[in-house]
Amino acid sequence: MKRVGNLYGKIISLENLRLADEKARRGKTSTYGVQVHERNREANLLALHEALLTKTYHTSQYQIFKVYEPKERIIYRLPYYPDRIVHHAIMNVLEPIWVSVFTHNTYSCIKERGIEGCARAVEKIIRKYDGRPLYCLKIDIRKFYPSIDHEVLKRIVRRKIKDADLLWLLDEIIDSAPGLPIGNYLSQYLANLCLAYFMHWVNERLHIEIGCKEPVDATEYADDIPFFADNKEDLHKVFRAVKRFMEEELHLHIKGNYQIFPIAENRYDKHGRALDYVGYKFYRKQKLMRKSIKTNLCRVVAKLNSKQPAVPYKAYKMAIASWIGWAKHSNSRHLLKTIIQNKQYYGILRHEALRTGGSGKRLLPVPFQHQGSGRSCIYRRRRAERRRAAQAVAV
Repeated sequence: MKRVGNLYGKIISLENLRLADEKARRGKTSTYGVQVHERNREANLLALHEALLTKTYHTSQYQIFKVYEPKERIIYRLPYYPDRIVHHAIMNVLEPIWVSVFTHNTYSCIKERGIEGCARAVEKIIRKYDGRPLYCLKIDIRKFYPSIDHEVLKRIVRRKIKDADLLWLLDEIIDSAPGLPIGNYLSQYLANLCLAYFMHWVNERLHIEIGCKEPVDATEYADDIPFFADNKEDLHKVFRAVKRFMEEELHLHIKGNYQIFPIAENRYDKHGRALDYVGYKFYRKQKLMRKSIKTNLCRVVAKLNSKQPAVPYKAYKMAIASWIGWAKHSNSRHLLKTIIQNKQYYGILRHEALRTGGSGKRLLPVPFQHQGSGRSCIYRRRRAERRRAAQAVAV
């Protein structure tokens, strides 16, 4: 693989630092760190450029705190200036280089892929097994971000980057916290890079080592990796080979709750189960929202429905917009019809982007208007046409 050099000068240039500043501040202009930086913006960028040029830059002290939703995690937060600007400056140059290293079935935190790209890939794999048995091996890496070995990560970084000055800066950031700190902009790309060559091995070599004729179907989203096959024996071989590679090459360990199971036809099929992955429950002929996401949606809708006076239509729609996005890409037609009971909110379900909910059917059989009059927009359009025709005749 060709290694890339002469990148450090591009990263520390004032033009790139200004661009990084613009990207890092998006949506955060009201925060304290951005406002303090704004008072001496140009002088700060000049000082940062000089610190990087003379290699006197050091990562600032982290602010460490815990979050408990959806589970307990330790978050590391850096100040806006200079650290977040530096991270964006690095990724302005390195992002296309590192994305070119990632495999086609890596989806986490990559533009134009993400959760929905991963979900579409899983659906495509499931369709591939039409008429054949379908089994899944689902693995999860134990404490993935905190467990990443710095020496292993540095060795992987050097497989693509040869610029000594840039390697100094990356080593400085990598060594600033144990493992990979959750919360750093750079961490999500370094995590993908840590597994990039593992995924190349999965796609190109794994089937040869276990004696299969075709490459093993798999997708990777952060540390969640499902493998697919038409029999359990191949998946047991996959697990043993993957476990050995993870431990010997990456110094990572797979959780003991790995599973090998048949994927059911739908939620009523008792001869299998769903693949719970990237926020959805995948069946062979059905796709549902994950239970925790559905529960949160129902709680929010119940609170909105109980408010008096009724919540305005626009505010109601904004309050549940993110969950509507999940519903749009799954079989959630009946769920939405059940929980959104007030007719003045039916306009949410009539939106063009929500006409189908994974099943190819309209979310509501009649496109109600959201004003609550009970009349269809079709009837209103026809009345308007008759009114214009009458006015034309009168003239």
